[in-house]
Amino acid sequence: MRQKEKIIIPTRILFLVLLMICFMLLAFSYVTGFSGGPVQVVANYVFVPMQKGLDYLGNNITESRTDAMTKEELISENEQLRVQVDELTTQLTNMQLQQEELKRLQELFQLSSDYTQYKTTGAHVIAKGTSNWFNNFTIDKGSNDGITVNMNVISGSGLVGIITEVGPSYSIVRSVIDDNTNVSSMILSTLDNCIVSGDLELMNDSNMIELTDLEDPDNEVDVGTAVVTSNISSKFLPGILIGYVSELSPDSNNLTKSGKITPVVDFKHLQEVLVILQTKETVD
Repeated sequence: MRQKEKIIIPTRILFLVLLMICFMLLAFSYVTGFSGGPVQVVANYVFVPMQKGLDYLGNNITESRTDAMTKEELISENEQLRVQVDELTTQLTNMQLQQEELKRLQELFQLSSDYTQYKTTGAHVIAKGTSNWFNNFTIDKGSNDGITVNMNVISGSGLVGIITEVGPSYSIVRSVIDDNTNVSSMILSTLDNCIVSGDLELMNDSNMIELTDLEDPDNEVDVGTAVVTSNISSKFLPGILIGYVSELSPDSNNLTKSGKITPVVDFKHLQEVLVILQTKETVD
């Protein structure tokens, strides 16, 4: 005798059947006004948890979408703020650069006013040597602008150096602190002559250059005395401030003195200069 096969109903179909029965009972309860009893029990055990689950799922989906939109908005807002900060930083930097340039140009104007006996032209420093100092550097004006070799260059409060080479649109300047520079100078208060010599090693050590061969028989030269270019210099125009005496002592011959002076020009941060459009030969 053959054994009867078991009938297996899929869970999904069973669930759908039960769901339909529940809906039918709910409909019946609604139509007839019948409440309580088995229908209410079924509703309490089946539909209430189902409703809670659907509500929870819906709330989670809504919150997730809200969170996603909020994150995107925050990212977008952050990016906009970053761009604004970059723009403001750039504007502030440009304003600071403009203020510094204006200050330097005002100093050059004042310097030009101090040397009204000379015709000058402004120039920008566009290159320098490998040293930390502007002992040799290039400016953006040349023969096309009337620049010639041996013209004196000034900036800040006094003498920078002299033009040593000229091209059509550039010139090279050797400053007073360079090792190859010697300037016939004099003490402004006594008119005693001396020699000022460049010394990069000394500049590195103490921000000073050499002063030698000073004749000071009456011991009138003190620390802080101004030193200017002398009228007996072969290349430098007279009366241009070089610096101030920082140290001074008698030489072994007891006839002259030597020491050090601090230049008035900042030879680490040169940006603009004035070129005097005359040479010692043309002035004399």
